[in-house]
Amino acid sequence: MGASTGDDLRFETRAIHAGQDPEPAYGSVNVPIYQTSTYAQRAVGRPVRWDYARGGNPTREAFQQALAALEGGTHALAFASGLGAESTLLLTLRPGDHVVLGNDVYGGTYRLLAHVLEPWGLGSSTCDLADADALRAAIRDETRFVWVETPSNPLLKIVDIAGAAKIAHDAGARLVVDNTFATPALQLPLALGADVVVHSVTKYLGGHSDLIGGALVTNDDELADRLAFLTNAVGAVPGPMDSYLALRGLKTLALRMRAHCENAARVAGFLSQHERARAVHYPGLSSHEGHELAAQQMSDFGGIVSFTVGSAEEARDVASSTRLFFLAESLGGVESLIEVPAPMTHASVEGSPLEVPPELIRLSVGIEHPDDLIADLDRALR
Repeated sequence: MGASTGDDLRFETRAIHAGQDPEPAYGSVNVPIYQTSTYAQRAVGRPVRWDYARGGNPTREAFQQALAALEGGTHALAFASGLGAESTLLLTLRPGDHVVLGNDVYGGTYRLLAHVLEPWGLGSSTCDLADADALRAAIRDETRFVWVETPSNPLLKIVDIAGAAKIAHDAGARLVVDNTFATPALQLPLALGADVVVHSVTKYLGGHSDLIGGALVTNDDELADRLAFLTNAVGAVPGPMDSYLALRGLKTLALRMRAHCENAARVAGFLSQHERARAVHYPGLSSHEGHELAAQQMSDFGGIVSFTVGSAEEARDVASSTRLFFLAESLGGVESLIEVPAPMTHASVEGSPLEVPPELIRLSVGIEHPDDLIADLDRALR
């Protein structure tokens, strides 16, 4: 399978057609769910394409081709979760190597490095990646990855991808960009110099809060070969049903991201004028420190908004009082979610340099009518 993915096709068209030619046996316009664990072989040791589904699956392959086309990459690999993707990528490193992280990186990434891989011998340290001088100072001779989230989770910091790529490359390191918040609908890190793009497919790519998945995208042939080996050897692969759901999610990604961005901008504007909302973090606000940079490297500003209130207790009260914003972890689905990161998604960084303010609230703004969402937040805040 593999429809044309030429440069003449625009994003929305590639999302529908890349890797998704009609199925040849019966002409199905949807990629089938190949629910199989193994494949019949024509002769001993001579599989036609795959021999065992851990190594490959046609449904998964279609999703990988489509995602690579959207990110502008030549290789994409799908995983059972975002952390499965990150773990596999980090296994390309060796004890003694070092990773530089942002100082408000996703808590699960920090936990993986600090509590799983550091005892194994892989070093890591954090800095403000929005500060080029701080990044240069944080890089060591043994640094192999500079790991960027932009916008970051949960403070929505913006990092100059092209600038960070140059600093990393000058030091002989690769730049990894977690593009989960922006998605390829809004931002293309590989075109800005990144070496690897990481996704939690669970979030906007899937888009409907009904799957767990991860992905890596790269243009580096050598790295892709190593990742393909590790994908099979380690086995953190998605099943065909999740691959199908992820592929379905890609088809409406551009449309959903427009609605997420429009609604988030409305919500952020409302919060910036509300007396109980203090610091409001949204790169679409002209007051945001990274607004101009975000406008340069993104086509819109995303669907995540975070803000602080007067205290941790007040944050818990607000998050427990909404009706339309469900109190839940995760993000990126069509429904709006609210959470308090400190005791929820970022509990793993408590007591570390990455600890987030306890009075911070994070919103994943869905695609409901924005007036209803604003009224819901207004009730909760009052």
